[in-house]
Amino acid sequence: MKKIFFILGISTICMTSAHAAPNWWDQPTVCRVNNTNCYTPMGAGYDTELWDVSGNCRGRKLICPAALTAGGTEPVAMEKRDIQSGIGIHQDYDVTVLADGCFGARKIIQTPKGPMASLNGKQVEVFCRGILNNTRENPVEIVSTGEIATKRQPTCQELADNGYAAVLNGKCFGKFYDPAQYFIECGAPLLPTHLIVLNGADYTASATNTPSTQATADELFKRMVDTSAAKRKEHTKTTE
Repeated sequence: MKKIFFILGISTICMTSAHAAPNWWDQPTVCRVNNTNCYTPMGAGYDTELWDVSGNCRGRKLICPAALTAGGTEPVAMEKRDIQSGIGIHQDYDVTVLADGCFGARKIIQTPKGPMASLNGKQVEVFCRGILNNTRENPVEIVSTGEIATKRQPTCQELADNGYAAVLNGKCFGKFYDPAQYFIECGAPLLPTHLIVLNGADYTASATNTPSTQATADELFKRMVDTSAAKRKEHTKTTE
């Protein structure tokens, strides 16, 4: 009888103590979700629902597939730590720039000679839109200030055949010269060596009666000078 009474007594004490304690969800030791946002504000280019474990905050940046070394067809939601370390991000892309609903635009560098784009770690000219031939062999990518060839860079002669020279034209390269008025002479891989004003001359026609020796050329030049002097004297009045 005494043992039964003792057990009931302890049970009564525990029940009384439990009723006196605060609710468990109000205890300071209970873990609560961090309501901090990783980025403010989070609009286009962010997944606001995903949790960033490394940043202990809510929200991840959507990185464009073109900016990822792994490629793909869909943007990838990345944590802050991975973005800052550059893991999996292509060196040619800037993931601070929003492009088509995700982050990652090709880097455009403003140089003293003009705008250049980063392509495989090298700088290439940004041409004005419509100048480059977009072919299967050499596709073209549209960038913020124009377009670039992504496989093989154009040559001076290829541009000249369409009437263009790779000179700065506002915020891009490629200025048109009417082939009926100008002849673009190429010597360097990209930039022309001379721009010849035709003045109505047909540069495609073969020359005739050209001097074959230096002596013949000197004689022809002398006759031109004498003829010019005679004509000048004929039409010039002198006063004494």
